[in-house]
Amino acid sequence: MLLAIDIGNTNVVIGVFDKEQLVENWRVSTNTQITPDEYAMIFKDLFSFAGLEFRQIDGVIISTVVPPLLQVMIGMSRKYFKIEPLVVTHEIKTGITIRYDNPKEVGADRIVNAAAAYKVYGGPLIIVDFGTATTFCAVTRDGEYLGGAITPGVKISAEALFQRASKLPRVELSKPPHVIGRDTISAMQAGIIYGYAGLVDGIVERMKKELSPESRVVATGGLAELIAPETRCIQEIKPHLTLEGLRLLYSINQ
Repeated sequence: MLLAIDIGNTNVVIGVFDKEQLVENWRVSTNTQITPDEYAMIFKDLFSFAGLEFRQIDGVIISTVVPPLLQVMIGMSRKYFKIEPLVVTHEIKTGITIRYDNPKEVGADRIVNAAAAYKVYGGPLIIVDFGTATTFCAVTRDGEYLGGAITPGVKISAEALFQRASKLPRVELSKPPHVIGRDTISAMQAGIIYGYAGLVDGIVERMKKELSPESRVVATGGLAELIAPETRCIQEIKPHLTLEGLRLLYSINQ
């Protein structure tokens, strides 16, 4: 079995694959203050609840946008799984060509998403990842990763509104019944949800002009299922795109 670990700024997303089948997945909080042993105990509990054992894992792949946690996860893999993990960088085989001006600057999550989506859909392609930041990635028909756009994520935007406006409360991120809010909470929810949907549509529309009007638009990330249905442009929602991409990259690099 393959253990796939995607370390984001807010969550660590974990998946276990039996060949090509995702048999279990979890999402835990990102914490740069805990040790390999402490993360191993978290993994142990998750595995136990799912009826899995560490000894079943014969491969580990890691992608991260949180550098301090890379050595933590590598250490955990070596000590508890007895495996040297494959770490996603721009230098491994991906099945796509990275045309970024400085390939070292491309986040591992963006590489993984682009590789996975291109494998499934081909190009031209735009991937929208709703994470701590929302990223937009463009891939050509020939599998060239060109770059994209990065915006503050939905939660960051909502938190900034709460922190910087004295009389506005912290609100739950959920779809309100109307765009015209009849109270402060629903008005804030309308602005955040529908405003963010408009942001996505606007950026994708501009990217299509530079890439191709025929570009397929695919969404992933923790908040994709909340925002994507309110957009006009998103055609597919793939919640486990990053995990699927990690499995693909592991396979390509064996």
